[in-house]
Amino acid sequence: MSERAQAVVALGGGHGLHASLSALRQLVDDLTVDELTAVVTVADNGGSSGRLRGEFGVLPPGDLRMALAALCGDDAWGDTWARVLQHRFAGDGEMRGHVVGNLLIVGLWELLGDHVDALDWVGRLLGAKGRVLPMAMTPMDITAEVRGLVPGRPDVLTSVRGQVEVATTDGVITSIALDPADPEVSPAVVDAIAEADWAVLGPGSWFTSVLPHLLVPRLREALVATDARLVVVLNLAEQAGETGGFGPADHLAVLAEHAPELGIDVVLADRGSVGDDLGELEETVAALGARLVVDDVAADDGSPRHDPVKLAAAYARILGLR
Repeated sequence: MSERAQAVVALGGGHGLHASLSALRQLVDDLTVDELTAVVTVADNGGSSGRLRGEFGVLPPGDLRMALAALCGDDAWGDTWARVLQHRFAGDGEMRGHVVGNLLIVGLWELLGDHVDALDWVGRLLGAKGRVLPMAMTPMDITAEVRGLVPGRPDVLTSVRGQVEVATTDGVITSIALDPADPEVSPAVVDAIAEADWAVLGPGSWFTSVLPHLLVPRLREALVATDARLVVVLNLAEQAGETGGFGPADHLAVLAEHAPELGIDVVLADRGSVGDDLGELEETVAALGARLVVDDVAADDGSPRHDPVKLAAAYARILGLR
């Protein structure tokens, strides 16, 4: 049993980060994690987020909103605000498809003029069990070099731009980059990583939610320099468009290619998802100097989703708190 609760930073975006934060929030409730900070990708260019980004020139709020919703408590207050935050307007008018939480966040950005301060205010309103910070202080685009998009020329590389476009490509992604390549990073993000005991990277869309964190120079430098131990959480399955044909070891290989200087301490994989790939995964993890933890963290319905309760138990065992 650890002598004290520990500080955790979770990095990612979208549904993967939502699942991870939903799990880590339970450890905050158990008083086994005393500081929880989410660092969230800001490259979305689709849906409600993309529309607001284009109209107001702000950070895309959608992944930030999902992270805040994940940190809401399980009581009536938290459950109600989580549902309000995630409510999407229907109908046929101009508001169709917009999400209440996106509008709330953008409204506070306009009112307060400070991205981080506004997100803290939203967190206080929700009673969030942690803090949500943007990966960078300016919107960015993901670009990718993709093989296989030119008919009859399978080895030719094509440049694809935009998170949605990269996530839905029909080719094979060989590398990604960010534009701008060196965006401003909030000092709060750097401080949170420096002061953390643990950093958690993944799960999530590998090329558009997970790896982008490692391409922001100040963020990568902070992750390399910190004394925090890094846990990489693998996805449960390949993702059409981004990681088609990928096995567990392939996810790690791509991560190492994009950030070879990054030290990984623990790799968490789901027992049922590893299957026949266990041997290759063990070799890859060992080559990275990390420890492999294989646990039961998948939802029971057979979908490729992490179960927050099971994931919380796995995190607690990794953190040495249980």
